[in-house]
Amino acid sequence: MNRKLEGIFTPTMVPLDQRGEINEAELRRYIDWLIERGVHGLYPNGSTGEFTRFTAEERRRIIQIVCDQTKGRVPILAGAAEANVRETLSACEHYARLEARAVAIVSPFYYRLSPESVYAYFREIAVNSPIDVTLYNIPMFASPIDVHTIKRLSEFPRIIGIKDSSGDVAFMMRMISAIQPTRPDFAFLTGWEAVLVPMLIVGCNGGTNATSGIVPELTRQVFDLTRAGQLDQAMKLQYRLLELFDAMLYSAEFPEGFRAGIDLRGFKFGRGRQPLSEIQRIDQAALQHVLQCILADFGVVEPPLGGCALRTGDMTRDKIAQIAQEVVEKLRKRGAF
Repeated sequence: MNRKLEGIFTPTMVPLDQRGEINEAELRRYIDWLIERGVHGLYPNGSTGEFTRFTAEERRRIIQIVCDQTKGRVPILAGAAEANVRETLSACEHYARLEARAVAIVSPFYYRLSPESVYAYFREIAVNSPIDVTLYNIPMFASPIDVHTIKRLSEFPRIIGIKDSSGDVAFMMRMISAIQPTRPDFAFLTGWEAVLVPMLIVGCNGGTNATSGIVPELTRQVFDLTRAGQLDQAMKLQYRLLELFDAMLYSAEFPEGFRAGIDLRGFKFGRGRQPLSEIQRIDQAALQHVLQCILADFGVVEPPLGGCALRTGDMTRDKIAQIAQEVVEKLRKRGAF
């Protein structure tokens, strides 16, 4: 299990019951479903898993459930980001006891830190962590980690890779060029599936991709086709996945679109912990209809009863068109025209 991180690691979302508590039975069912459909690993307590909306105790419970249910079938990359070094190291110690393969740690959030402060933070963790560490670069939410800092941190054996969610292919190439010659065991994972195929082509070892939590079989297929050199087929599927990714990412507050998507695969994830206004709830219902149409194109769900309106790529327009088509269908059934 200590081999190099490689393949598709699914950021696992957390189902909640009617009281807003962790639905353990549904989470265990979800884990089995993901593994059965070919994901290479699991990544609980990440951004898609809404780790900041759970308490420290709940985050540890989530990792415990995932490790227990996985039973070593696939490696687990456990999100261990806490608000400070002391709590982060405490999480590292706990996840090491649970036998996670490694932890993923984001730069300290809230405060925007200089590169030297980012280095000092991760150095402290690298020296003291009992478990392998994967850096997590997500500039939209936390202090960015630049190539020079990543290169310096790669000198610590405990730091074994990076998950980069910038979506910047050139940045990924610069990292690989700077680090791979001296650390061939260092893993490069992309968190931005909109460019999964290009990232794999330039040398990425895999990805932590939110869409793999909705269509794990298709994301795995993209990985396999690219690795096999069947790039024409891989890119055709990449373009189709891009529509699904964009719909879930840009048409609702993150990660509500992904929660709407997984419900369509037969799970009951319940409402997230972030309260939604009435307008947002109506908007999310419309989004789910469009997502159902996209997933129906993949052949993994049935289309909506009223059929699917023509999609334009403009999600606002597509949601309105889908609603309009369903209203017309209902009126037709009532004999209104």
